[in-house]
Amino acid sequence: MRYLVHAEQRQFSLRDKDAWRPGDGGWTDEAVSAHRVAVEPSSLSVATARSDWVEVDVSVGASAPPVLPDASHVVEADLDVPDGEATLAGPAGYARQEHRIAVPPGRYRVRVSYVESGPPDAEWHDHEFGEHFRYVLDLWPSAGAAPVAVLREGPGVWDG
Repeated sequence: MRYLVHAEQRQFSLRDKDAWRPGDGGWTDEAVSAHRVAVEPSSLSVATARSDWVEVDVSVGASAPPVLPDASHVVEADLDVPDGEATLAGPAGYARQEHRIAVPPGRYRVRVSYVESGPPDAEWHDHEFGEHFRYVLDLWPSAGAAPVAVLREGPGVWDG
């Protein structure tokens, strides 16, 4: 399903509904420079190329899908959703701006793919700099913990 998220501060998060609100935690040097995702308990923050409205596609499957051929950056990380409900929001998202996504309770592997696109179907801010991307989040059940893995490191995600 496609969602529109306000990624102020160049990020948004997918997290268990009761997880700590995202902030600076998880943004290590490696998370910023290579992964472009920050992992915290039951929370996954995704760096965006713009501080603006972004399109985010979220799907839940039984197993890992093929890597999108048109994705310029692809990274995988773990996400625990013990309560069976995830929220998708920007860092300053208010309760009415959060998207709620029902999933079976458990641990998931999340693949984040950065796919170049045009502006979102919303009133985006032309004064913001940075490329437009659609952020594709594929989730599937995971039996055990795994480290963050960059499957494809693409240039240009941070260009403005």
